[in-house]
Amino acid sequence: MRESAAERHDRLLGLVRERGSARVSDLASQLGVSPVTVRRDVEELAGRGLLDRVHGSVSWPQDAPAAAGPGGTGLVLGMLAPSSTYYFAEVIRGAHEAAARAGARLILRISDYRPQEDHARTEGLLSAGAEGLLVAPGWQHPGDPAAFGGWIASLPVPTVLLERRPTAGSPLDGLDRVCSDHAHGVLLAVRHLVDLGHGAPLLMARADSPTAVAVRSGYEEALAALGLRAPQDVIDSVPAELAPDAFEQAVQALREAVHSGVATAALIHNDVDAIQVVQRLAELGVRVPDDLALIAYDDEVAALADTPLTAVAPPKREVGRHATELLVERLGHQGADTPRRHLTLLPQLRVRDSCGAPSPRP
Repeated sequence: MRESAAERHDRLLGLVRERGSARVSDLASQLGVSPVTVRRDVEELAGRGLLDRVHGSVSWPQDAPAAAGPGGTGLVLGMLAPSSTYYFAEVIRGAHEAAARAGARLILRISDYRPQEDHARTEGLLSAGAEGLLVAPGWQHPGDPAAFGGWIASLPVPTVLLERRPTAGSPLDGLDRVCSDHAHGVLLAVRHLVDLGHGAPLLMARADSPTAVAVRSGYEEALAALGLRAPQDVIDSVPAELAPDAFEQAVQALREAVHSGVATAALIHNDVDAIQVVQRLAELGVRVPDDLALIAYDDEVAALADTPLTAVAPPKREVGRHATELLVERLGHQGADTPRRHLTLLPQLRVRDSCGAPSPRP
């Protein structure tokens, strides 16, 4: 399998951490990639404060502890993520930064949302020396935890789950975990639209990830909490590039709901889909926010739309950071009778133009 950028970044950081400093040309040779690729990687890592860059060389930041130096833990942490892009890119970044501050080395494996490969990839992390694990299984469907998650509870090292909520009472429910409270995020969105004078918004959502499932259940909880009823059934969303006909059908269903007066507002998961929906609605004569107030979920690229999209922003980077800090703390107290923790972080609502309440201008 081709190495991801995040995996290459981890190897690059490991080389610099071990040596203290290194030339870009030497790193390119060690990593087996071109100097152009290394320079691009170094620029990104330096921008995140993980490396210092000077005249063709890079060095470990002076204010960051070395892996085995004074103040460093010398720990090796393993991380399993379903993707190194979109949502999980920020989770990984937060974990990298927290590991660097702790003087620990973070190694990464990506499952590409193939939960049947999670176990083998995690064994690879353990073989590479991981003393503790951050695990975000590649689950996509409600039955995946039962089918592909039983092995996690028997891992031989301390483990923290990331952005995954196992079934209550299951063995996995007894593990440390750090998650975003997506139900709270949906409530923020629904309440904001209602406060602007709309009735209950429609939900257009995917069903291919734990976040999507949580958004759907959170929508039901939000409506119940606010004493509202859904204007119609949830519109099933699919990526336009993977299923163009199904995507068009979903957009047409939303257009019909607007034209018939069923709804004047909508929440769409995720914001890549939301941008494409807005573009297609414009072609069909539906304007955002004039005809439809719209909020996206995830806030990865929502601000870049022609009409910047109001969006719910899960604390992705903080999830990675807090999970890593929890794992480092757990490794430092092995054998101690300390309670497991379920840490829940609250998303924020970032108000922009698409819901009809323009964001403040500087």
